[in-house]
Amino acid sequence: MKSQMKLIQVFDRLVAYRLFTVTLIFLLVLLAVLSCRKDPTIILSEKKKIPQLTTGFYLLNEGLMDRSDATLDYYDVQTSMYHSNIYAETNPEVVKGLGSVGNDLKIYGGKLYAVINCSNLVEVMNVADARHITKFDVLNGRYITFHRGKAYVSSYAGPVPSSEQLGDKRLGVVLEFDTVNFRETRRVTVGYQPEEMAIVNGKLYVANSGGYTKNDYDRTVSVVDLSTFKEIKKIDVAINLHHLKADDYGDIYVNSRGDHYGQGSKLYVINTKTDAVKKTIDVSVSNFCIVGDTVYMYGSDFNYTTGKTTITYNLLDVKTKNLLPRSFITDGTDAVIGRPYGIAVDPVSCDVYITDARNYMISGTLYCFDRQGKLKLSHTTGNIPASIAFVTK
Repeated sequence: MKSQMKLIQVFDRLVAYRLFTVTLIFLLVLLAVLSCRKDPTIILSEKKKIPQLTTGFYLLNEGLMDRSDATLDYYDVQTSMYHSNIYAETNPEVVKGLGSVGNDLKIYGGKLYAVINCSNLVEVMNVADARHITKFDVLNGRYITFHRGKAYVSSYAGPVPSSEQLGDKRLGVVLEFDTVNFRETRRVTVGYQPEEMAIVNGKLYVANSGGYTKNDYDRTVSVVDLSTFKEIKKIDVAINLHHLKADDYGDIYVNSRGDHYGQGSKLYVINTKTDAVKKTIDVSVSNFCIVGDTVYMYGSDFNYTTGKTTITYNLLDVKTKNLLPRSFITDGTDAVIGRPYGIAVDPVSCDVYITDARNYMISGTLYCFDRQGKLKLSHTTGNIPASIAFVTK
């Protein structure tokens, strides 16, 4: 009987040991799998009271290209609270959050639209609370604009390429979507790697960059007749075009990024009645916005030959097309802005917002300047802050 009890005890110990071993191996394998996963880390939103500003706004942070970490910030003008990374917490059912690389942000018809470049989608949210409404697919989408109930999205019409594919010559497209059912209604082929767009007098103007084809950039603005949705002409402007915006007098402005060697960036003015370049503004322009009769712009020109970046801030009079004698930063804060990456102007107060991407790997900074160019606010943002959309009623 004792020998049987000993055998049973030995058997129980063997079973327990095997169970322990199997459990240990399972846990080690699980740990290894989890450590290899590249799913984004969901960071809970934070809020902080900041100095009172005039208008509420959303800020889209691009995030890094190889991670799904684009984020959305929100400033509530009623409470003066700045909410960081509100999308993930507001929409926990959207597993991967906003996705990879937030490229553009606009408000139209009570909805907030975010173009998420590498995730190949446009996210549509309720502007009141950033709740997810729907999304529609756009391959390598870039920018969005609106007209009479339609959304227009520029697309590179191909995936984000590897370094070996950068020479791929693939014409881009502009897609038209209905803003009620979010279905694609029409599309038109334009130039290589189309960027920002503007609509004037029934014509859609599209800046073509050719940004994937180094040393063989596109240099045109496509003109699309909205009634037929056909490209009716191309305007020859300059290489590597990017941002394009319209003023209130029938002119559009488009910047060339140059080639980052001997050819620097500039700003060009196009008369939409003749569809011809009417003036060249010989100043570095990386990004700009137009409010009233003023163009607010900054230049951040990197030169591969010298390895240096030159940063400038300028104002342009829309009516005369002449540079104004001062910058929109007058208190010396420009010296601490490392990498200006986005610009927006409050349409009510004319406060100027500049985003700083810093080294692209850590949280950025949002700066706000009053009409006199004095700093009103600096606040930490998400990674690579880029696009601002003001919530005006």
